[in-house]
Amino acid sequence: MLEKTMRMNYLYDFYQMLLTDKQRSYMSLYYLDDYSLGEIADEYEVSRQAVYDNIKRTEAMLEEYEAKLMLLNKFQRRQQLIEQLKERADAHILPLVQALEELE
Repeated sequence: MLEKTMRMNYLYDFYQMLLTDKQRSYMSLYYLDDYSLGEIADEYEVSRQAVYDNIKRTEAMLEEYEAKLMLLNKFQRRQQLIEQLKERADAHILPLVQALEELE
């Protein structure tokens, strides 16, 4: 569950601007603020099922965006490469690798 939550948080970070205001709000409350479905339903005066359905559809949309654009995949790959560079970098290269890492 924690792995799914982390993945959704990353996908949300990358693709949130492609979502509607309601989708952003539900996802933010559910994944970032740790609200329950019932709490979100109460806040928006809708059924718990409506919140659940919206979140599931939004998760699927985020996965579709990732399948097409691969922003999370590329980010994770860059992080792996930076770690490999840091492990192998000498005193001259290390500051450049650290500067690259700060750009992320």
